[in-house]
Amino acid sequence: MKTVLQTIQSGTPWLEKAGVEDPRLNMEHLLAHVMGCKRMQLYLQFDRPLGEDILAPLRDLVTRRRQREPLQHLMGSVEFMGREYKSDARALIPRPETEELVEKILAHYKKENLPAPGRILDMGTGSGVIGLSLAHAFPAAHATLADISPDALDLARENAIKTNLAPERAEFILTNLFQNLPGPPHDLIVANLPYIAADEVLTLSPEVRRDPALALDGGPIGTEIIADFLTQLRPHAAPGAFIALEIGAGQSTDLLPLMQNSGLQDSRSIPDYSGRDRFLFATAP
Repeated sequence: MKTVLQTIQSGTPWLEKAGVEDPRLNMEHLLAHVMGCKRMQLYLQFDRPLGEDILAPLRDLVTRRRQREPLQHLMGSVEFMGREYKSDARALIPRPETEELVEKILAHYKKENLPAPGRILDMGTGSGVIGLSLAHAFPAAHATLADISPDALDLARENAIKTNLAPERAEFILTNLFQNLPGPPHDLIVANLPYIAADEVLTLSPEVRRDPALALDGGPIGTEIIADFLTQLRPHAAPGAFIALEIGAGQSTDLLPLMQNSGLQDSRSIPDYSGRDRFLFATAP
């Protein structure tokens, strides 16, 4: 009967041969998921023998991971800003850069000593992690989570329930950008829209290609959807509204002038922690 440590050691090479990055870490996550414990708790029970009740479902998960099914889909969840959210094939898996975007937004409000926003718009919400995280951070705010995908909105609704956000504090709008957006303008508008050029989508890793194409393909150049968003934005932004976008590395050269020409003030490109231009910030007049 294999122990916890032996199971990790024997499964890691199988993932490595399939091209999975960080194969041992993946193996530990999968085993902890099946055992119903935290990954770090495995280190306290390396000598524990495992029966078929653990090994059988683990073998199935390892096989699927070898086929490059994303770890987050196999586990059914992802951690974002200290909360656990559902994650599956209905929406983009949240990336570390997106968590960084939320961190920078919150830091901006704190640094500038700004009043908390009353109305938040998360355009292209996907699984809802941005809008819901901001709603939790600003307890008096009302959040509008908008997306073109009904499947993504269903997942966002489930995540609102999962993170215990009061139902009256969020609404979920099926819309193509601002087309069906009701209500008064917003004090904080955040967007993480598709920004990958169409011909580059097929060059992405097998895991990323499991994300919905609708959430990846930003058009022939990659910036078309974001450009449309910026040209339609102004009527939906309240005076003084803070605008924050995640973009692809290198796209600020094209998008920053468009943001400036749309009449937004203090438009600027903000690098991510690795130094790549990744975010655009601005303020509505």
